[in-house]
Amino acid sequence: MNLALPLPAADQAVPSAKALIPFVSVANMMRLVHRIGIEVMLRDLAEVLEGNFRRWESFDKTARIPAHSAEGVIELMPTSDGEVYGFKYVNGHPRNMRAGLQTVTAFGVLADMHTGYPVLLSEMTLLTALRTAAMSALAAKHLAPKGASTMAIIGNGAQSEFQALAFKAICGIDTVRLWDLDSAATEKCARNLRGHGLTIVPCASAEEAILGAHIVTTVTADKRLATILTDNMIGSGVHINAVGGDSPGKTELAREILLRADIFVEFPPQTRIEGEIQQLDPDHPVTELWEVIAGRRAGRTVDSQITLFDSVGFAIEDFSALTYVLAKAVEAGTYDLLDMVADPDDPRDLFGMLIRAGV
Repeated sequence: MNLALPLPAADQAVPSAKALIPFVSVANMMRLVHRIGIEVMLRDLAEVLEGNFRRWESFDKTARIPAHSAEGVIELMPTSDGEVYGFKYVNGHPRNMRAGLQTVTAFGVLADMHTGYPVLLSEMTLLTALRTAAMSALAAKHLAPKGASTMAIIGNGAQSEFQALAFKAICGIDTVRLWDLDSAATEKCARNLRGHGLTIVPCASAEEAILGAHIVTTVTADKRLATILTDNMIGSGVHINAVGGDSPGKTELAREILLRADIFVEFPPQTRIEGEIQQLDPDHPVTELWEVIAGRRAGRTVDSQITLFDSVGFAIEDFSALTYVLAKAVEAGTYDLLDMVADPDDPRDLFGMLIRAGV
């Protein structure tokens, strides 16, 4: 991956070009989103995701590597397509909100497989929200009932607005019904979505929110076995986008819903540990979403079908988002250069470089 990056003036004491790594900070990520436009960026991300899901078999795949504590989890999510390696560091700490901290934070790295040199370091707290929303809407594009116009979002925290705008941009949703246990979160989400061309309906309960909804997104943060949707709340023909279950012991749906639904997942070995299907027998049938996108398996086949995207997030999605951001940030100049790689004149003389730096 060769990039033509602007370098400092020749009279500055700087490392060589190969040691300078593009870094996309939070500030530059926000500049990039505003420059592109959030709905355009969500559509772009969905297009990149769709392309990479079609070539799913060319990627290395492993379940994310977790370190659990009583408060949450820290995870690494690696993958490679043989040319570029990528990973994301991400945490999930639901109690953080009580201390005024983000529940989820993340950063990501891309590297050249042929040299091992990093080619990008990027914030991924914002980018993860964008790619998760784009992935949700991409799945719905293949699984939701035709003509779906109304969605319910149960859980109106940090990801809710991104989800609403992705479904508008990619699936044509025009009405969003909102509910959260914390009414202030619903008010925040409704306020943030004003002026985006959506009809926003704050609701007093989850039961009220799903009335008339063709798509139901659950995106709550509590790290526990919860029942956000009970069996009697879900009728035929609905598509469920279950986003919140993403670690062992954390679910949102009643088991009975899963038994009535056709279930679509990213990477079964990971989803069976972390997703809604951790509630089911290990051999319960599921369909890998990449097979639907690649045209190898059917998605929605009849109007009465209940489809469920049991989304836990997977490394190929982060890889897709990082490669998109690298190209767009370099094009727009929304990055800084970091001196991350030691670069002695003689590759064998790392110690000599250190000694000369002290003179």
